[in-house]
Amino acid sequence: MSTARTDLPIAAEDPPAAGFAVKRRTLLGSALGSAAAAGLTLPLATPAHALPLPLTPPDSVDNYDVADSLVQFGAPTMPLVKLTLDGDGVYTLELPRLEQGTGISTALAMMIAEEAHVGLDKVRVVSADASPELMYNQITGGSSSVRCFAPVIGALVAKARLATGLPPTTGTPGDPSQFQVIGKRVTKLDARDIVTGRKKFTMDQAVPGAKPTMLRMPSQIRGTVVSVNNLAVVQAMPGVLAVVVVPPGGTVVPRQVGVAVMAETFGQAWDACRALDITWGDGPNKGQTDATLKQTLSAAIPPLLPAGPGQIAIDAEFSFPAATHCPLEVECAIADVRAGLFAEIWAGLQTPIVTQQAIAADLGLLETQVKVHVVPSGGSFGRRLFWDPVQIAAYVSQATGRPCKLMYHRSDDIRHTRLRPPQVHKVRATLLPPTLLLPGNVVSYQQSIGIVRLDARHGYGEIGTALGGSLPPGAPAPLGNLGYEEFFFKTMVASPYNFGVSAKLLFPVGLDWNTVSFRSVHINPARTVEEIMVDEMAAALNKDPVAFRLEFLRLPRARAVLQRCAGAAQWGKSMPAGFAQGVAVHMESRSFSACIVELDGRDPNNCKVTRATLVIDVGRPISPSGIEQQCLGGISDAITLVFNAGLTIQDGLPLEGSYNQFRYTKQRDFPKAVEIIVMPDVGDPVAGMGEVAMSAPSGAMCNAYARATGRKPRTFPLNARAAFTPTPPGQLPPPAVAA
Repeated sequence: MSTARTDLPIAAEDPPAAGFAVKRRTLLGSALGSAAAAGLTLPLATPAHALPLPLTPPDSVDNYDVADSLVQFGAPTMPLVKLTLDGDGVYTLELPRLEQGTGISTALAMMIAEEAHVGLDKVRVVSADASPELMYNQITGGSSSVRCFAPVIGALVAKARLATGLPPTTGTPGDPSQFQVIGKRVTKLDARDIVTGRKKFTMDQAVPGAKPTMLRMPSQIRGTVVSVNNLAVVQAMPGVLAVVVVPPGGTVVPRQVGVAVMAETFGQAWDACRALDITWGDGPNKGQTDATLKQTLSAAIPPLLPAGPGQIAIDAEFSFPAATHCPLEVECAIADVRAGLFAEIWAGLQTPIVTQQAIAADLGLLETQVKVHVVPSGGSFGRRLFWDPVQIAAYVSQATGRPCKLMYHRSDDIRHTRLRPPQVHKVRATLLPPTLLLPGNVVSYQQSIGIVRLDARHGYGEIGTALGGSLPPGAPAPLGNLGYEEFFFKTMVASPYNFGVSAKLLFPVGLDWNTVSFRSVHINPARTVEEIMVDEMAAALNKDPVAFRLEFLRLPRARAVLQRCAGAAQWGKSMPAGFAQGVAVHMESRSFSACIVELDGRDPNNCKVTRATLVIDVGRPISPSGIEQQCLGGISDAITLVFNAGLTIQDGLPLEGSYNQFRYTKQRDFPKAVEIIVMPDVGDPVAGMGEVAMSAPSGAMCNAYARATGRKPRTFPLNARAAFTPTPPGQLPPPAVAA
């Protein structure tokens, strides 16, 4: 059962006062119980508190993060966002962001309804077409959408009313207790349409004459097409309209090559694709495997600074495999290209403006001759920051003279779409051991990350910044892209702790891979690793993990969510043999979260989360039910990446090609007991939500795993992966046969 709670009391026996929310005897029991589960020995007396050494240098993310840059870049064109009021009193927002299941449409509708003093039934939110006049104000990412709109909703409502001759409203109440819409639990605006099938995604668009098209992709990432050896045979198959070799090309980013088949039905296109006899050529990733990638990434990290005299060093190395977003909706796009005249596009896009501009360049058209319709997406979380399927659909439509309705096969959607890059983390924490007179302390924390370079050439969603990230042109790892990646890393990855002299450094390796952000691509692994190290530091200093965190957390809001979580989850309670609790804290996008999970580790190779308690502080909670849903998704993603899923690279290609092989979280993997607690509105500004609820659960799961199994989490995923027979590289699997 999942409940979203906005009440403040911590526990029935504890007053909601400052300080640790668990009673002294509970804390001592917690320390002893946690130590016993981990095989550690603690002194009978609670250790004295250290005076934490301030984080040095100070964390710049406290004052400026990537969402701040998105707010600033978008602000000049916010007056151009279209919010209209019709004669029936209905406000319609043309949303210049992609609704990809995160609920931003509902949250913004609630803000409009509150400002306009109307019910939600008087607000509609539709997707805006690509609007180049918005410049940098039509990119979806960085957990920034609600933060971008929070300062301007009032002005947009006033402008809409003025256009119809109505005076401004009195605006949103200053006292949260007076809110009529904000902070209330509501159903997503599109929920009923989704579950009844009325909601229209890309493949549901009724574009006249659009023909189903599928694509065979190479045997390696960035492989090539040498020849199609049975072209005439496939062209003669039932329903086949055209077979098109898609060559290299593409503005800003390279186009995916392959062989496309257009047919009367998708079944016919699939059959014909499978029948193709293609000779594939090697690409730049020939011979790459998980082992070679790990070796390359590890070698990219320079030596860490040594510990000082008398200090304890805790060293660790962590490796994360490549991962795929695996949304229900595979990559797809519809393109209708009229030779030399006009092009019209339908797709789920996080960067529609640069899509329009880049496709115009690809087709030799003016920007004004290309129209891009943004279609709500069935999941994305970063993958649709690029327009890869649009490139292919536009090329095929231009080559055939027909509208192209392109859909990837699930196998290639996993293997060839953009991936979260694999990475290696090397960490050294240095501690001062406790003495008779002084408690132990943390002196320094170093974390260096070797990673396959993240493709950030989408820039801020328009052609200028995108081309800037592509300089010098043609390079697989341009210097401009390196600058963007380092900027995103520095403005997103933070630490909530006072761990003395601290450094988190990124060392991207310029391999020519299809990469993209995946819901905190840098933050989630970096913070998961740090939370694992926090538990190991606490153990080295003979301290309870919760007490240690409360001692070293540097921000009151971080301590508050941990206090609330420890009380709600009954931290330190007795657990059966093979079971354990784990805890973690996270800060991101001005939001704070803490999570405690309970884990069944009786089979160390097949651990299962049985309970999760997640407390989240997003500043002003606009839509508690939406926040809860995002938190549930974060827990699900955490289970996926911590325990079950990763891509196996062999000769430059992932072997996984289905949900059974890439083990994304299923219902049976999800805990039956989940409690989401949304901290109350106490006047803090709106913070981010999209990526925030994934890292605290990830760290908590790792720490529960360590206690339950006695194994240190180092190589992910932690559970054993079942063997499977992969579809041969460069081929598509046969149709499934019912048992």
